Order: sequence, then C-alpha cells, then structure tokens
Amino acid sequence: MPKFGYSITELDTEKNVKASGRELRVSPKHAREVCKTIKGMRLNKAKQYLEQVIAKKQPVPFRRFTKKLGHRHGMQKTMVGKYPVKAAAKILKVLESAEGNAESKDLDIERLRIVHASAYPGMKAKRAIPRAFGHSSPKNETLTHIEIVLEEIEEKTEEAA
Repeated sequence: MPKFGYSITELDTEKNVKASGRELRVSPKHAREVCKTIKGMRLNKAKQYLEQVIAKKQPVPFRRFTKKLGHRHGMQKTMVGKYPVKAAAKILKVLESAEGNAESKDLDIERLRIVHASAYPGMKAKRAIPRAFGHSSPKNETLTHIEIVLEEIEEKTEEAA
C-alpha cells in the first residue's frame, strides 16, 4: 500500500482537518476547476454550491481549460463554464469525509473554511479496446488525487467602545 502525503504542510493539527480521495475516476481538469472554485468558501456554502452543480443549476467557471467552451448564464468572474457533475460529486464526498474528521476532533462545523483544495493527476489505468482483424488500441484513463483541508476560523466579535 503506498503512503500518500499532502501537498500542503505546516498545519496546526488542533484547528485543521484533512481528507483526501486517491485514484478517483474523474477528469483531473474538471476536478482542478471545481477545487479552485470552492477554495476559500465556508463548508456549508461549498456543500450547497456542489449540490447545485450536481443538479446543473449553477455552473463552475473554467479559467484554464476554456477552448471551445460555451458561455453560461449567471457567472461573475468569467463567462465560460461547465457543469462537471461527476467531479463535483466526488469532491462532495471528500468534503463530507473532512467534515466527519472535524466532528471527531470536536471542531465547530459552522466555523469551518476550506483553506486548501487541490486536484492533480494520479496514475494511468491502462486498458485496451479490441479492434478489427485481431488488433487493439490503447485506452488509457488518468486517475485523480483530491485533497481538502478545512480550518476552524475565529469569529469576529464587534466590541462597543
């Protein structure tokens, strides 16, 4: 069994929780764009956003992989976007796993924020497609690693002077 590390280091173990999904069968490009969008969001807001992406109500803005993509209604930063349902579903599962880790550490769920969300390519699953006359063509699928780190943030209290 391989030992996986995280791409983020120097975390406060009492305020941060981690979760990862390894070798997932989703597109690394789609997973990257979804992670880039939810990074910095509160946990509840990110879960609602991913559920809306799965229901195809709100698109994910694509910033890097934008060739031949259509415009989507209701986007602020960029007009180009997609509805990566499969990637959003897998990232939502990893996010719920991180939430469970936070509950086991007795952190306040309402004050959790995503401080690190990344997706990068894993190994290639190599298979073959049978062809005519006894030949075959390769069918390689790139698997994806997804990492999410949540942090309990301090609530700002206003003091009347």
